[in-house]
Amino acid sequence: MKKLVLAAAITTSLMTLQSQAAGRDTINIVGSSTVYPFATVVAEKFGKKTNFNTPKIESTGSGGGMKLFCAGVGLDTPDITNASRAIKKSEYDTCQKNGVTDITEVQIGYDGIAIANSIKAQNFSLTRKDLFLALAKKVPNPDGSKTLLENPYKTWKQVNSSLPDMEIEVIGPPPTSGTRDAFAELAMEGGCKEFNWIKAMKKTDKKAYKTVCHTVREDGPYIEAGENDNLIVQKLEKNPNALGIFGFSFLEQNDDKVQGSLVEGKSPEFATISDGSYPISRPLFFYVKNAHISSIPGMKEYLQEFTDEEAMGDDGYLLDKGLIPLSATDRSALRQSIIKGKKFTM
Repeated sequence: MKKLVLAAAITTSLMTLQSQAAGRDTINIVGSSTVYPFATVVAEKFGKKTNFNTPKIESTGSGGGMKLFCAGVGLDTPDITNASRAIKKSEYDTCQKNGVTDITEVQIGYDGIAIANSIKAQNFSLTRKDLFLALAKKVPNPDGSKTLLENPYKTWKQVNSSLPDMEIEVIGPPPTSGTRDAFAELAMEGGCKEFNWIKAMKKTDKKAYKTVCHTVREDGPYIEAGENDNLIVQKLEKNPNALGIFGFSFLEQNDDKVQGSLVEGKSPEFATISDGSYPISRPLFFYVKNAHISSIPGMKEYLQEFTDEEAMGDDGYLLDKGLIPLSATDRSALRQSIIKGKKFTM
């Protein structure tokens, strides 16, 4: 019975979409602020090279984009959502529940998460353990006992005696951001695992382990700046004592204003991100609602433009914006999956 109801809902949504097709002739894209600059460049090129309208793109954050994307099928929902991390199982399940059952995942390349500050300030050299101790809500008791307490650290020197005696001030993205999710997983959890007794929790109580390793403190040192990474850059310019968290592409575009901190001896650069030696790097994606492809003018052509060698290849124009490309083999496989309309499943 449930299958019949779901099938009826999907059929109704598709009929609504087709009957309203004349009502929208512009591709609607939402999602990640990190992927936003890449998608914007592609959209502008696409608008100039074709007879289709330039796609409308909103920077809602990865989580916010997924919520809008998975709300259902129809002209009042987005066609594509950008994401600076892979879709979560809970989001995928929501999509399936709401009839968004035919999705294509497109990995566009890689990005590194920079821990940056003003070029007028001292360059930082940090470890993931430093970042965890500075920013986690609860940290191991400094007395060495296997207990947790509310984060007591106020300065970087308290975290690590080799760091400056400066107040911890880190400006970063909100919980809806894929950058925040990736930072928690790659940086904070990476530092959290340095404590073997916490690492052991992953096998005995995975939920508790994730809570300890991923929860950011809320008592002042971490300052949420919304989904606009440019705003973080502006705040760093005004406050040389602060650090900021954002994607490598924003660091590269603003290297006259901000500098990337070393993380475990590696600086956020094209080479270190592409070879995986920079420890806080991640893949970037967008997700396509395939039910819209035949109804929204230009979707096939937009996908072709984004995945063309001219855009995402080794000498593509997206590299000028800071994208770290996929390998030639992976790019070829990606284009084939799009041509075949490969359905994404979890």
